[in-house]
Amino acid sequence: MGRPVDLDMLRAALARPARPSSDYDLNPDIALPQGRKLRPAAVLVAIAETGGTAQVILTKRASHLKHHPGQIAFPGGKVDHGDTDAVDAALREAEEEIGLGRRDVSVMGQLPGHETVTGYEVTPVLASLNREFVAVPEPGEVAEVFFAPLAMLMDPMVYRVERRRWRGVWRQFYVVPYGPYYIWGATARMLKSLADRVTQ
Repeated sequence: MGRPVDLDMLRAALARPARPSSDYDLNPDIALPQGRKLRPAAVLVAIAETGGTAQVILTKRASHLKHHPGQIAFPGGKVDHGDTDAVDAALREAEEEIGLGRRDVSVMGQLPGHETVTGYEVTPVLASLNREFVAVPEPGEVAEVFFAPLAMLMDPMVYRVERRRWRGVWRQFYVVPYGPYYIWGATARMLKSLADRVTQ
């Protein structure tokens, strides 16, 4: 499961230097187009205390969605014109997708951006819950909300590398299985980046 990780350890990790991550990190042979324009997006990495243990809130995306159906993800989405910044977008999306109100969380900081294969520059926003939370999934987007142990996710050794075909080429990516859930791709990569900083 990994050693216990608390909010103070996460705050200390945020103060350490870190580089942006990418879905291409494990695939240096994939050539990215020069001058590409990425669309801004944001996700909320929310930490809850349940049963005396720190947990990360994750969602399983609805199976009928056009993009990433059934995948495990943080609450989040693209930054809209009405959003003040990435933090505002992440909080708005979390409220819309899982019913997590802005007053229910305290923002701790932002992680470096993550470039996805779908052309987004995602800003992960790290936050802690300051009250008990009962998820209300938005059925149009979210099939399920679940909690995964922070200690496990902050152990770099639980991440393995797998690969699959993507646009005719093999692409490698991080994976961290948890019970019936298969956490992979951008979500696993962002968590792995944070785990590396926590264990520095």
